[in-house]
This record gives sequence, C-alpha cells and structure tokens, in this order.
Amino acid sequence: MSFTDEFQADLEALPHILQKKYALMRDLDRSLQEILRQNEQRCEQEIEDIKRGVRAETIRFSDEALDEQKHGIRIADEKVALAIQTYDLVDSHIQKLDQYLKMSDEELRRERENAAASVAPAPGPDSTTKSGRSSQSGRGGRKKTRLATAATAAAAATEVAATAENPTGMELDLPVDPNEPTYCLCNQVSYGEMVACDNPNCKIEWFHFGCVGLKEQPRGKWYCSDCAVLKNRRKGRSR
Repeated sequence: MSFTDEFQADLEALPHILQKKYALMRDLDRSLQEILRQNEQRCEQEIEDIKRGVRAETIRFSDEALDEQKHGIRIADEKVALAIQTYDLVDSHIQKLDQYLKMSDEELRRERENAAASVAPAPGPDSTTKSGRSSQSGRGGRKKTRLATAATAAAAATEVAATAENPTGMELDLPVDPNEPTYCLCNQVSYGEMVACDNPNCKIEWFHFGCVGLKEQPRGKWYCSDCAVLKNRRKGRSR
C-alpha cells in the first residue's frame, strides 16, 4: 500500500475513532458529576452530624466520603489522559498531511520539469530566420509584425503547459536560453506578435504588442515612445 493510500485510509477512519473517544469522555464526565454530587451530599450530611454532636468523637469525614473523592480524582485523571490521546491522534494526522503535501509538491515539480524538457526546442537547419537588424538588408521594406521564432514558440508552448498544470498562477521556473537576445521595453525574449519601430536608429527596434498597447498591426509608419518624442522634437526645431 502506498503512502497516499495508507494516509487516505487513516483519514477516513479518524472521524469514527474521534467519535468513540468523545463518547467515552462524555461518559466519564457524567460519572464524575454523579460522584461529585453524591460526595457533596454526604459531606453536607456529615457536617450536620458533627454540628449536632452525633459524631463529636471524630471530627473528620467518613471513609466513604474520602473514597468517593479519590474515585472522582481517578476519573478526572482518566479524562485528561483520554484528551491527550485524542490530541496526539489528531496531531499525528496533521504531520502525515504535511508529509503528504510535501511529497505532492515534489512530484508536481518533477512533472513540470519533465514537461518542460519534453517540449524543449531542437535546433533546426532553418533557425536563421530571426528578425532584427542582422536578418534585414534594409529597414524600409520589412514587415510591421512577425510571429515568434521556433525557439520562442517552443518556450511559449512550455509556458502554456506549465499554466495548465499550475492554474493558481504561481510562478514557475522555466528554462530560458541565456544566449537568446532580448527586445522590447520589458527586456525579454521575443514571443507572440511584435512590431518594429520605423526609426532606423532605434536602440530597441522590436516591441511586443502588449508592452506598447497594440492589439493589431499598425497602419503606416509606427514609432516607439522614445523615438516618437525625438521625432517631434526635430519637427519643432525645423519650424
């Protein structure tokens, strides 16, 4: 039986065990209350007898009253011991739950690593189609938008797979090629659709749609925010 099956079986039996222990504690408590009531009545009667002089020769409680008190103490100690057992039982299940959660986290981490490794991109013969200054002979006739390269598409697929396994939005450690060039205001690798600035001297050159507030391909020439400010300054000086 695996640890998970054993833990589930113990957890299913826990409510029944707790119910039995609580019932036993209630029975002990009723017995203790009855003994205390009888002892209180006996002691009150013996005090009255002492006051009337019926038992003036022995100014102390009877052996029956003392035995009742000792019996009540034994029942109280039994209740305390039973409460400690119940607490330890619940605490042991909590520790098992912590161990189970730790094992589940380790298993999930291994699955994410295996999934990331299975979708890692393999180098292809046509992997020289990276957009940018090095892949363009001139800037005037280039396209405004482009899709991610094979490497970044594979990285996006890895991210989608990791998101499906981690719907809570927790950050996941995904493998990133340290040699992959970065672009855009976010200084990240290329992914999704990107737009190129029409300033031939733009320092960044390529931008992600989401980072510059675009949802579709711009019409005509498009300049990034820095180049647009520089362009407007030049126009103002020429006037």
